[in-house]
Amino acid sequence: MSKAAELAKIGEVATNSQIGGRRNIVINGAMQVAQRATSATGVGASNGYFTVDRMYMLASTAGRLTMTQTADGPSGFANCIKLDCTTADTSVAAGEYFVLAYHMEGQDLQQLKKGTSDAETVTVSFYVKGNASATYTCEFRDVENTRYSSQEFSVTTSWNRVSLTFDGDTVGALSDDTTGRMYLYFWLHAGSTYAGGTHTSNAWHTTDANRMSDSQTSIVDSTDRTFFITGLQFEVGSVATPFEHRSFGEELALAQRYYTVVAHGAASQDGTSHPISMGSQYGTDTLYSNLELPCDMRTTPTLEIVSATNYYTFFRNGGGDTVDDFTLTKWGTRVIEFYNNSDVSGTAGHSGFIRTANSAAKFALTAEL
Repeated sequence: MSKAAELAKIGEVATNSQIGGRRNIVINGAMQVAQRATSATGVGASNGYFTVDRMYMLASTAGRLTMTQTADGPSGFANCIKLDCTTADTSVAAGEYFVLAYHMEGQDLQQLKKGTSDAETVTVSFYVKGNASATYTCEFRDVENTRYSSQEFSVTTSWNRVSLTFDGDTVGALSDDTTGRMYLYFWLHAGSTYAGGTHTSNAWHTTDANRMSDSQTSIVDSTDRTFFITGLQFEVGSVATPFEHRSFGEELALAQRYYTVVAHGAASQDGTSHPISMGSQYGTDTLYSNLELPCDMRTTPTLEIVSATNYYTFFRNGGGDTVDDFTLTKWGTRVIEFYNNSDVSGTAGHSGFIRTANSAAKFALTAEL
């Protein structure tokens, strides 16, 4: 055996035939983390993050789906996203669409060398299945420079790994910042605005009508239609390497940069009273509190709570006030200050603690792209 072959064999044994290093640019690709919810109905009525962290739904259609984090997957995966059509839309208007998207910051994409003569080839891989054979489209959307490149992929009734290699784009550099500069799209439904032109696979262009081909399946063409996806990986290079499994703790910490749940009533020991923070009675009718977040968020966050009668409680001086909501008053990417000046009535200078008071009450911060 040559020296090179011997070293290669040693390396294979030492790494258990796995490829080392951080390769997957996608966070939560194994669909492990779902801070918001594990199920959402009526998806399609609006855009947003509904279940699995970092997986965004973009929609303009009369069709509706239920989205769940489902305990299903190929060997080695415990979870996936399942989309299940509950309301069909067979009269497709030109501008309709339904897209599962993953948004990426510019500063996380500098290794692509986009917009230079050294632009890197990249590969997207994922596991998919459905209720029947179908054809959908995977696309890179360069938001900053309005450029697109897409390829079709097939779905069957069994889990299959899809691997798509995209040529590097020598046009349009991506800014090195915290803004969403490139999106990874999975087109599951679209009208002629996006599929009425001439589609060329794996070719960067600027024309909306050329983003998809006429062979695209619609996920909302029947209430029988389902779509499952997990093991999403995006990496530099022309080969789909084995999926880079990360621990739940790692994935949660990465996801919290974009969305952090501080308290949720249903997640508490008694299913109602989840601690939020300490608080102080600044005036007879004003409560203030500050809170350090588990990590620096992508940008200064906004508060996401469920505002309803008596959903929160401020306990102080042997008693308590029920509180309906809170408002951010000062904030940074790591520390926030919030207050309520409509529901409390105590003595200035008293301190206490704040809890949720309902299973549906939530206190979260979002800095999503």
